[in-house]
Amino acid sequence: MLVSATLRPPVVAVAPLVGDIKAATGWSSAVTGLLTTLPVLVFGFVAPIAPRLAGRFGIERTVLGSLVVLAVGIGVRLVPTPLALFAGSVLVGVGIGICNVVLPALIKRDFAHRSGLMTGLYSMTLSAGAAVTAALTVPLNAALGGAWRMTLASWGLLVVLAIVVWLPQLRRIHRMYTGPTQKSLWRNPIAWAITIFMGAQSLMFYTFTAWLPEYLIERGMSPTGAGAVLALTQVAGLTTSLVAPIVAGRFDDQRAVTMLALAVSVVGFAGLLGTTTVPALWAMCVMVGPGASISLALLFMVLRSTSTEQTSQVSGMAQSVGYLLAAIGPVAIGALHDGTGSWTVAMWVLALVLLPQAASAQVAGRNVTMDGAARRAGR
Repeated sequence: MLVSATLRPPVVAVAPLVGDIKAATGWSSAVTGLLTTLPVLVFGFVAPIAPRLAGRFGIERTVLGSLVVLAVGIGVRLVPTPLALFAGSVLVGVGIGICNVVLPALIKRDFAHRSGLMTGLYSMTLSAGAAVTAALTVPLNAALGGAWRMTLASWGLLVVLAIVVWLPQLRRIHRMYTGPTQKSLWRNPIAWAITIFMGAQSLMFYTFTAWLPEYLIERGMSPTGAGAVLALTQVAGLTTSLVAPIVAGRFDDQRAVTMLALAVSVVGFAGLLGTTTVPALWAMCVMVGPGASISLALLFMVLRSTSTEQTSQVSGMAQSVGYLLAAIGPVAIGALHDGTGSWTVAMWVLALVLLPQAASAQVAGRNVTMDGAARRAGR
């Protein structure tokens, strides 16, 4: 859970500081959006490598190495050059991307009998890290005199703490066998459904988180107020990320729970874009969808797989393709805003992502393992 808490702040902290970064660099919304998109893009590129690293070095050493890379990346962003800012963001993406893949396999290995609860706690901590970051980044930046690079770097202290606490885990090294079953997943409909579901929720989370403050500021809210609303959305996501897998894990079929969460998100978009009243409430409703969906995606990886190795493989596949799809979100929506001059149009387009996510949930949420689907396809 402590490692999980480090996996969102280095990315989420950029959103409340977008105005400062644009003012200091003169970049457009689309270019600034790359600071959020680049780590997500890297998540996708490193995801296929993560199972191999865990197989060679063990999950424990792989997590430690990833945390070290993450800490270095955060430190590099302190260097006052555009190249260092983007290079540091790449390293941040490498560290987070590997942990994203191997931690669900750790849950499958050590907590298979409590997969719903542990998945909920893990994803809840992901959301908690994002919520705390959204709430504290603007006040912290003000306390540091507007030194936004130092503000971004301050979240590295949490990574250092996680490294220290993780070190005793190196006493137990478990290597995973990564066999030829990985190839079969690329033809497996359930694996692809999980992948699309993961990609849609990631695109929604990172894009909505990146641009919600700018949307609210355009509507007349102060930067501090927009940051507070962003924090409230993370609280909503935190709550649903804990509750959704615990509830869904009690059923063999998770489709009803999944569709309920997505329906709340639809209501949130309608309220946020259709009215100017209580924007915090509507934004929180929007975040119910990705908040619950990250937990449900991780739960699907555990429940639809039959071994730790298969969990690692579908996690690598889903997070590779999924995050590559998600990476286009902040840049595309930022570019759409630049082209139309309207955040309202951009947000309506973002809401359409819920359609493929709902469709994929109809397959990923069924009570069928990936091995079972492969056998039926073979017959």
